[in-house]
Amino acid sequence: MKIIIAGAGEVGFHLAKLLSFESQNITLIDPNRDFLAHADSQLDIRAVRGDATSISVLKDSRVDETDLVIAVTSSETTNITVCVLAKQLGAKRTIARISNTEFIDKKEEVGFTKFGIDELISPESLAANEIELLLSQSAFNDTYEFENGALMLIGLNLSKNSAFVGKSVKEVARLHPNLKYVPLAMQRYGTQYTLIPRGDTEFLEGDQVYFTTSKDGVDQIVKLTGKSKQEIKNVMILGGSKIGHKTAKDLCKSHFKVKLVERDKEKSFEIADDIPECLVINGDGRNVDLLEEESIEEMDAFIAVTGNSETNIMSCLVAKSKGVKKTIALVENMDYFQLSHSIGIDTLINKKLLAANNIFRFVRRGEVVAMTKLNNMNAELLEFRVKPHSKVCNKKIKNLNFPISAIIGGIIRNGEGIIALGDFEILAGDRVVVCCLPQSIGKVEKLFI
Repeated sequence: MKIIIAGAGEVGFHLAKLLSFESQNITLIDPNRDFLAHADSQLDIRAVRGDATSISVLKDSRVDETDLVIAVTSSETTNITVCVLAKQLGAKRTIARISNTEFIDKKEEVGFTKFGIDELISPESLAANEIELLLSQSAFNDTYEFENGALMLIGLNLSKNSAFVGKSVKEVARLHPNLKYVPLAMQRYGTQYTLIPRGDTEFLEGDQVYFTTSKDGVDQIVKLTGKSKQEIKNVMILGGSKIGHKTAKDLCKSHFKVKLVERDKEKSFEIADDIPECLVINGDGRNVDLLEEESIEEMDAFIAVTGNSETNIMSCLVAKSKGVKKTIALVENMDYFQLSHSIGIDTLINKKLLAANNIFRFVRRGEVVAMTKLNNMNAELLEFRVKPHSKVCNKKIKNLNFPISAIIGGIIRNGEGIIALGDFEILAGDRVVVCCLPQSIGKVEKLFI
């Protein structure tokens, strides 16, 4: 697949890195010589120095032969212009990164596709949505919804009082025959090795495990894993960034009681004017005395989304030490993901990863309608739509030549989530959720082409 990425900043470089690992044909455009030199020395890509809104630069990048143009510069005006020009010059598909979430809300009304923009991606909006979902599923440290919750992905650490610990996948199924779930991926405590559980795989204390389940199965898993669904009502947000602002606005609409701490005075007044229901505190959230004055110990959740990853991590640790049930930190450094559970923060989120997840589904072969990478794990979750000519169509799951490092997590048929076992027959139109390790992605894609 030939892909042009406009913008070699953090999001652009991260995307180029991930896509180059997939052996895609990548051209990266940016006017900054240093950004391009860094990308060119680190990645197997073609680097073009110049303004991506220049028609000659796009032609030099062979835009007319390109399958996908991804515009992720820091300027949404530039991104929109790049996509409009690229489409007119022959690019098959375009994606623009935007920061104004109103564009996404009014996408159908405005009709961006008429201008040549196929998809709009807002990392800030994606992060805010992720935070709201995490608060609604407070027992877990990672969640993802397929088809508005028809199937749920939940990630959690197994504590010693979990009914799963010390038992194999088969034993759990035998002891709890009514439990509708599939264990998708697992990482042993203290390791970085991801495995796809099989029938004889044993659950151990400290395992980070991802499950798929139907809406009805969520409460069962909470009970059996020894977790408790805590009601979250009082939320403190550190940082009035675009993510902090949007999160506060969304949570207030959902009737959460929100306090937001922002040290920039002008920004504090802007947020207070825009969200009258939110209590905005102008102050430095790194000041523990300030947090104590604002009753941090009474908060159910603490969300740190300043522009500094270290500040976010440290303030979440302070919140945890004060008894806050749920902590979420925004981080830019991907390496921090390996530390999240060991240092005691419930969830780390990363804008680049969220944006990449959304963009990746346009790169995958087969008709991928959703995709996410599992936090802390070297595994991907893909949702394929089954076509009449797909190799899996009209076949029972047990008769598929499925790689051992991949597993079907569930089927969505006519909007209903189904935890499907070996005798289930896959039909055209079904949406199939698959978890797979990197080495099996190619084989899985071929089954759904």
